[in-house]
Amino acid sequence: MDLIALVEGVGESPAAALFGLLTGVVFGVAAQRSRFCLRAAVVEFARGAMRDKVAVWLLTFSTALVWVQAAQLMGVFDASNARMMAVPGSWSGAVIGGLLFGAGMVLANGCSGRLLVLAATGNLRSVISGLIFAVVAQMSLSGILSPLRDRLAGLWITSGGRNMDLLAAAHLPREAGLVIGLIIAAIALELSRRNRIGVSRLVFASGVGFAVALGWVLTFALSNVAFDPVQVESATFTGPSAHTLMFFLDRNAVLEFDVGLVPGVFLGAFLAAAWGCELRVQGFDGPSPLRNAMIGAALMGFGGMLAGGCAIGAGVTGGSIFAGTAWLALFCMWIGGMTMELLMGGRRQCATA
Repeated sequence: MDLIALVEGVGESPAAALFGLLTGVVFGVAAQRSRFCLRAAVVEFARGAMRDKVAVWLLTFSTALVWVQAAQLMGVFDASNARMMAVPGSWSGAVIGGLLFGAGMVLANGCSGRLLVLAATGNLRSVISGLIFAVVAQMSLSGILSPLRDRLAGLWITSGGRNMDLLAAAHLPREAGLVIGLIIAAIALELSRRNRIGVSRLVFASGVGFAVALGWVLTFALSNVAFDPVQVESATFTGPSAHTLMFFLDRNAVLEFDVGLVPGVFLGAFLAAAWGCELRVQGFDGPSPLRNAMIGAALMGFGGMLAGGCAIGAGVTGGSIFAGTAWLALFCMWIGGMTMELLMGGRRQCATA
């Protein structure tokens, strides 16, 4: 692809949005067909199981690590230029935001990325939850909740004016990232074998991780030929959901990678669901699921913005470049999600006793 010709032909911002659209379509197709979801993996693990949902999540995570680290070794991507790595990270935000996001995704019955995928298939619960998530994310970014987010994030930040590179902090060679990814992939494949997961689902689970690497490489390549500064980024849904919402509400909003990503995921998931004859309108079963979904979506909107990313943005995209706060946020999402699942499990037992 001649990026210079593309940029000269359509402009830098539309090119970034086009790359976001492409990344989103790949992500949407792969996520819908693989049923990738951090919330599902967390719930399964909290119940003492290591079955297909954990295996799929581990395969996606490891695939992102392998592709991204390989891209760095080949010189087609440099994580030091990524926005997530080039600015200070918040340890306190990762802890508090991660816990809130983890609890919220269990209440909402899906993380932000999964809600977007489900919304494309006709799930009205996910449509409502997704809208609440986007509104609260925007409120946390620049609205009434932004002062609280700033205070919590400022409690404990990384030193040196940048996020922490875990590999560099551990004095490991850059090749170690690829090795770690391959080790996790081997574990995921063994779990997949034990749970008899089909080849097709494994390929699509790997496709989610590939989409993350694709976003990194495309935005990095664009930043090298663009005249104006271009943010090096990849798949995440907290900030992009807020930016996409404002794009349709503000006539002065401009195209960017984020604005292409969210519609791309929706389009990809819709096409995949249509191909698999899985399009169907679904609603709420009663007031309790609706209440939980609304509360959970709000917690994810604030928690994701505070943590510096959602289950995809911090959990996979940030994790793939070994950003310190991203790995901490991911860990706290697992803790928050498992805690909420155990609490809800106890309530369900009391209700049926």
